This record gives sequence, structure tokens and C-alpha cells, in this order.
Amino acid sequence: MAKTEETKMDKIISLAKRKGFVFQGSEIYGGLAGTWDFGPYGVALRNNIKGLWWKKFVTDREDMYGVDAAILMNQEVWKSSGHVGGFSDPLVECKKCKHRFRADQLEDAKKCPDCEGQLGEARQFNMMFKTNIGAAEDATSISYLRPETAQGMFVNFKNVVDSFHPRLPFGLAQIGKAFRNEIAPRDFVFRSREFEQMEIEYFVDPRDPKKVQATFEELYGEQINFLKELGLSSDKIHKIEVPDADRAHYSKRSVDTEFDFPFGQKELLGIAYRTDFDLKAHTDSSKVDLSYFDEETKERFIPHCIEPTFGLDRLLLAVLSDAYTEDEIDGEKRVYLKFSPKVAPVKVAVFPLLKNKPQLVEKAREIYMMLRKEIPGVMFDDNGNIGKRYRRQDEIGTPFCITIDFDTVEKGSGVTVRERDGGKQERIEIDKLISYIKEKVS
Repeated sequence: MAKTEETKMDKIISLAKRKGFVFQGSEIYGGLAGTWDFGPYGVALRNNIKGLWWKKFVTDREDMYGVDAAILMNQEVWKSSGHVGGFSDPLVECKKCKHRFRADQLEDAKKCPDCEGQLGEARQFNMMFKTNIGAAEDATSISYLRPETAQGMFVNFKNVVDSFHPRLPFGLAQIGKAFRNEIAPRDFVFRSREFEQMEIEYFVDPRDPKKVQATFEELYGEQINFLKELGLSSDKIHKIEVPDADRAHYSKRSVDTEFDFPFGQKELLGIAYRTDFDLKAHTDSSKVDLSYFDEETKERFIPHCIEPTFGLDRLLLAVLSDAYTEDEIDGEKRVYLKFSPKVAPVKVAVFPLLKNKPQLVEKAREIYMMLRKEIPGVMFDDNGNIGKRYRRQDEIGTPFCITIDFDTVEKGSGVTVRERDGGKQERIEIDKLISYIKEKVS
């Protein structure tokens, strides 16, 4: 890793904490590795990403059905899916310092990267968090914090079919938490033990293989379009066709979308053709028929599934790292987040030119209240001078700042709207302000 990349990542992490995006989990007690808390701006950024995703993949489509499955599930779900027997990573432990590592992530499988001691033999480590349901702690009370959201959709396939009678192809979509006991969580929120997924299980008719492949390509294309909607740089996005040897056992084809993070090119999204593996496995294990009946052909079969999957925390990190910018404006160095207005936690900030002039403050509050009724993410700020307010808003990625001055109050000559990236300012009439901002941030 280059020194400049290390420095950039350190700066991003520092800014994320300082400005209220991301905090270390349980920080006042020394933290808990692999856990992160999201502050007010982090929550707003995540919600904006989730809102755009839900609109694009659920609300704006006729073939998607939203679900929200329970985190805790019957243990038989995880046995049937193969997670109890096979959801593991290779673990090695240093004989000297006792630190543990994933064997597949080490350059030298025999030497400890921390103390250069000798590493033991690799063993498989199941990454699921095990717990017990109810007062008794026996084999029948075992459950797990789900390691993925997908299985909650597969076990609800029959419920949705029976309730809504959808025609193939159709999809189930879900946003929710997942948990993995990572051996070595790392790279800020990139790999953690508690994270949020946005996933789709899209069910298709396997009798037309060409259409299945066309659907796969269409969904992959929609993934890439979504990244562009978030404002991510196209030249940092890479398509990786996963070779046979590296695919999950259930996948007939997998494509990863990797992104140039400050710490290297890493996986951001994935899409997999899971065939009928999951529905068939749950049919065999539960003895409940999860097939689909085609009313036109009068045939019954188990649909195949294409799974586009998105990691919310990785998307947040990609958006943060891609937006982080250092430049000069008016001869002064500044740091700002070049967010797309669609995802920016604060869309517009409203200032009175001077905080000690009641008429300016009153008018600024009036315009602030007018805007917030129509536009989400409007902020009022009268702390410090105008220059400091601009820098403060730049640092959290606010695309537009509105200043109310004496001409606004005395002459009714509009307000000054300042654009974040180039610092350009223009005068906009108050009665045109809402439409002007809406056009810019939507």
C-alpha cells in the first residue's frame, strides 16, 4: 500500500469521526473490534443510499416485492442452506503471540505478520454467531444471528406466491442486518462483524436459458447504473468474472463488481446465478413444496434464482472515499466531500449574513422553514463567520449554501446561493428558490 493511500484513508477515518459520520463501537470502553456506530450524518447518508436503492429496485418496478424477515431463524434453515456445515474461513494462530489470522489473506503462511513467530496449522472456523432461544440451553434451543439476508427470502417464497400470485420472473427484495464473526475485521467499515445488506432474490423460469442469461446481464447493468446514481467514478468500477474454482458451490455464474478504495481494488457488489439450489434444499429439508405452477403451460417446476447483492456499509465507504477531495479556493486549502446531491446528508444550509442582526436571523429562519417543508436535509447555521460556515458545510458535503443579507430583507432582491464544488455564487429570487434547489438535488 502506498504511503499516500494510507494517508488518505487515515484522513477519511478522522473526518468520519470528527464530523459525526462513523464512530468506533463501544468507544468509551475501549471499543469492540469489527463494530461501528453511525452518527447523525452517517445515518442520513445510509438512509439516502437505502432510499435510492429501494426506489430503483422496488418502488419503480412492478416485479419486485419487499420483505423484512426475522434476524433469528429456525436452526434448520441454516443446516439446509449449508451454513452450519460449511460457512467457514481458514484460521491460523501464532504460537508465540496467539494472534489469529485468516490463512488465505497472509503472504507467508508460516510466519506471523505481527511478531514473526511460527503459525500453526490452518483449521476451519465457522463464522456464524451462535445463540440460544428461550430459557433452556440445549440442542433444540440453538439459533444463529443470520450471516446473510438471502435465506429469509427463500423461506418466504411460498408465502409471497400464495399471497400475491406473481408471474415469473419476479423478485423479493430486503434491506437488513447480517452478522459474521470475522477472524480479522479490517479496513474501517469494509469488513466488520455487524453490517447491513441490500439484496434481491430474482426468480426466473429455467426452461429458457437464453432469457435467464439476458436477465442476469440486465440485473448486472442495473447494479452499475445504481453506482452511477450514487455519483461514484466510473473509472474506479471494475467488472470481475469469477472463475469456476472461486465461485460459491451453489453458483453457476458469479460476477463481482470491485471498486478502487484507498486501500486497493476490493469487492463492492456481487451478482450470482444460484440456480434452484436454495429452494430445492429447503423443499427437501422442510418437506414443504416450494415449486411454482405455470398457469399457461400447466407445468410445475422449481424456479431458478439470480441474486444481486449490495453491502450498504461498503457502499457508504465507497461514497465517502470517492467524495473526499482536497483543493484550494480563494488561495486557501480546504477539504470537502464531493457528494452527489442525491446522497448528501445535508442538501442545503441556510445562513443569516450576521447572527447579531435580528432581522437577518428572522428572515433566514423563515426561508429555512419554507425550504424544509419541501426539501429533505435542510440545515440552519449561524455559528461563526460566513467563511467558517462555508468550510464547515464543505466538510460534510453540503452541495448548496444560502445566505440571507441586508438586500434580502430591505430590497427583497433574493438570496445568494453558493455552490460547493467551485464556490460559484448567484442571486436567486425567493419565490424561485424551492424549484431551483429541487432541480439541483433530485
